[in-house]
Amino acid sequence: MKVIENNVCAPEGFKALGKTVGIKKSGKPDFAVIFSEITGDAAAVYTSNKVKGAPLTVTKNHLKDGKAQAIIINSGIANVCTGEKGIKDAGDIAKAVGKELKISAKDVLVASTGLIGAFLPMDRIKKGIKGIKNELSKNNKAAEAILTTDTVKKEIAVKVDNFTIGAIAKGSGMVHPNMATMLCFITTDAEIEQKKLKSYLKNSVNKSFNMTSVDMDTSTSDMAVIMANGIAGKVDEKKFQEVLDYICIELAKKIAKDGEGTTKLIEVEVKNAKTKKDAEKIAKAIISSNLVKCAVFGNDPNWGRIICAMGNAGVDFNENMVDMYFGNQNIVKKGVAVGFNYEKVKDIIKKDTLKITIDLNDGKENSTAFGCDMTLEYIKINALYTT
Repeated sequence: MKVIENNVCAPEGFKALGKTVGIKKSGKPDFAVIFSEITGDAAAVYTSNKVKGAPLTVTKNHLKDGKAQAIIINSGIANVCTGEKGIKDAGDIAKAVGKELKISAKDVLVASTGLIGAFLPMDRIKKGIKGIKNELSKNNKAAEAILTTDTVKKEIAVKVDNFTIGAIAKGSGMVHPNMATMLCFITTDAEIEQKKLKSYLKNSVNKSFNMTSVDMDTSTSDMAVIMANGIAGKVDEKKFQEVLDYICIELAKKIAKDGEGTTKLIEVEVKNAKTKKDAEKIAKAIISSNLVKCAVFGNDPNWGRIICAMGNAGVDFNENMVDMYFGNQNIVKKGVAVGFNYEKVKDIIKKDTLKITIDLNDGKENSTAFGCDMTLEYIKINALYTT
C-alpha cells in the first residue's frame, strides 16, 4: 500500500477543478467538479437526518441506474429547506454541467454544503460552469472548494497493485453520522460491479465515518459517493476493501481532528466485548460525551466520566471487569483506579492525539471510534456562523 499525491485525480481517467463562483462572501473557492473520462459504476450513502437537502434528492434519482461520470459540489449554501425551487436548482446545475462536459445530466451527481435555508445564486453558478471542461486538470483546488468551517483540506490517495483509490472530504462541525458521512468523494480506476461497490462503500463507512462524532449533530447534507471507471481492469477485491477501509478511516481521523475549535483527536478502542455492536455502542458513547470531551480539553484524566458514558451506552457489561488505558498508561484495573501518576497521564492527554483503550474482558469483539475535545472556540464558531 503506497500513499501517493493528487487525491481524486490520482486514479487513471479522472480530472477535477475547484474555483470561486461567488457563493461564499469570503471569495474562497466554493465550486468543485470531479470528472471521469468514461462513465463508471457509482454508489452512495446518505444522511439519516429526516430533513434532507435538495441535492440528495437529485443524486438519488440520478444514481438509480448505478452509473455516474461527474460530481459537482458547491460550498457556502447547503440548498436545504428550499422546496421545489431547491430541487429544480440542483437539477439545473446537473444539466448545465452535463452540457458543458458533453455528458448526460443523469450521469452528474450533485452535493452542497453550507448555510441551511438559503437559495443558491444560480446566475453566478451558471456563469461559473461555462468553460469548465477546459479548466479540469490533475492539479486543482477541488479539496479546498468543498470546505466550510474546516481549517485544513482532507485528501488522500493510495495505490496498490494495478489500481488506485483517491478521495477528498469535508467535515468540521455538525458531524455525528449514521449510515452516511459528512461529504466524501471517492474515485477509483478499479473495475468493481456496482452492487459490490455499494457493499464495499457501506462496509468502509461503517468502520470510519459512522464511528466519528464531533458534536452529536447529524447534518442534512451528509453524503459519501464513490465512482469506479474500471480503466485499471479487474482487481483483488479483498485488497480493494482493505484500501477503501484505510482511506475512509484516515479521512475520518482528519475530520475528527479538525472538529470546530478542537485541539486534539480522541481515538477510543473498545476491546473484548461480547458483540461487535456492543463495542461500537460503547466506543461511540465515549467519544460523543460532552463531559469526556471537556475533560480532554482540560487535560484532566477524569476516567469517571468515561465509565459514566459507558454506562449510558445501553450495553450490558460488567464494570468490575473493565480495564482502561490512556495511551500506554493503565489507569483502571478490574473497574478500580490503579495508583497512576496524575501528572504523567496529564502529559499524555496534552498531546494532539489521545488514545483511550477500554478492555471489557468479556468477549472477542473490538471497535474503534474517533472524536475530538470540545472547546470554547467551538461555541464561538457556532454562535457566529451566519453573521
